[in-house]
Amino acid sequence: MPNFESFVIFAEMRTGSNLLEAALNELKGVCCHGEAFNPALIGYPKRAELLGVSMAERDADPHELWRRIRRAEGLNGCRYFHDHDPRVLDEMLADRRCAKIVLTRNPIESYVSLKIARATGQWKLGDARHRKAAQALFDAGEFEAHLGELQAFQIRLMHGLQVSGQTAFYIDYEDAQDLGVLNGLAEWLGVADRLEALPSSLVPQNPEPLEAKVGNFPAMEASLARMDRFNLSRTPNFEPRRGPNVPGFVACKEAGLLYMPIRPALDAPVRDWLAKIGPLEEAFSQKTLRQWKRRHPGHRSFAVLRHPLMRAHLAFAAVLAWPGMAETRAVLRKTYKLPLPEEGKALGAGDYGAALLAWLRWLKANLNAQTSLPVQAIWASQSAMVQAFAGFSAPDLLAREESLAEDLAYLARAAGVAAPAFAAPEADTAPVKLASVWTDELEAAAREAYTRDFMQFGFGAWRAA
Repeated sequence: MPNFESFVIFAEMRTGSNLLEAALNELKGVCCHGEAFNPALIGYPKRAELLGVSMAERDADPHELWRRIRRAEGLNGCRYFHDHDPRVLDEMLADRRCAKIVLTRNPIESYVSLKIARATGQWKLGDARHRKAAQALFDAGEFEAHLGELQAFQIRLMHGLQVSGQTAFYIDYEDAQDLGVLNGLAEWLGVADRLEALPSSLVPQNPEPLEAKVGNFPAMEASLARMDRFNLSRTPNFEPRRGPNVPGFVACKEAGLLYMPIRPALDAPVRDWLAKIGPLEEAFSQKTLRQWKRRHPGHRSFAVLRHPLMRAHLAFAAVLAWPGMAETRAVLRKTYKLPLPEEGKALGAGDYGAALLAWLRWLKANLNAQTSLPVQAIWASQSAMVQAFAGFSAPDLLAREESLAEDLAYLARAAGVAAPAFAAPEADTAPVKLASVWTDELEAAAREAYTRDFMQFGFGAWRAA
């Protein structure tokens, strides 16, 4: 039987958490201390302190209040919502002696109930004679934000439990009114006492169907029908997470400009442009980059995006040319049957288009974690590279290769420095030019390989670039 020393009810407003708390508090030896970590109150409205901890003391050190809840006599806990003090959440999740109870409710029901409660000011109901009635007005944008917050919190809880090898007691709004389920919860908590009846101090506030509770119900139905409830439009991403590659960043030593290369990139021209502004500083660690940022208030950082088809073409040219890619070429040739020449021989211009198409089709599998070769930085999706940067420091500007002169001029103005002229070089540095082999089939293959980049960054056809 589980041996818990404390518990937490992970819930949200209007999910039935008051009723669940009332039920737990009727069990001998169990005490739930309300919303102990709600920034607007401590436990309950109009309370000044909880377990000898004042609201100011809790705000200064929430861990002390959690320690007192855990050490109080009996089995003690609290309710915790997604917008409560985040400083204690990791401690709660990591504590294997803390029982996790996850209370959920149909999100549209909780949203409508929340709208009605805000309209009437009535958050609890003990007697139906005192009920205040109102209708909610559905707002699609507001509901999507509400749903996003709930889903993000549930994912955070699930991940915290998974990585620590724990499980929770999941209970729905309707289950919280089932005596058998509540006594099952008591059994799971290791509590000997059982409930003989549901708490009589609270009753459901809005028992009517949604159609009666929502003033613009037809509009709500239409909006919900348009929402991607099952995330059907999501583009799966199986690429490995990357580090931010801080040592590869290049900065102006005196001016506040920082370049975050996405290779293969226009490295030399961008470095030359930065060098015209002042001496360069590079080989950063995360510590020295933070120091550089502190020395340059108002700094601006940037990365340069290029069309995915051009990126794949230049990456393929690098794979063909770089001596360090000999093993990769051998695997591509022997295992995946790409039409690559034997070592020491060049790929003829007439064969390049077919080989590039085969490369793009292989890239689709590689980026979906379906090949034996790892995803290399030179052909990784640009969305994955930008996401890696953002793990340490998101770029202020994602410049575009085709408009780099204008983008760099804007960036310099934003950083408060004079912008030197930038003469854009020829973007295609491969021996065989993409323009000479371009086909609709290549374009389609690039779109399939780099679906996320086309969606995230709005790229059109390369011929239109």
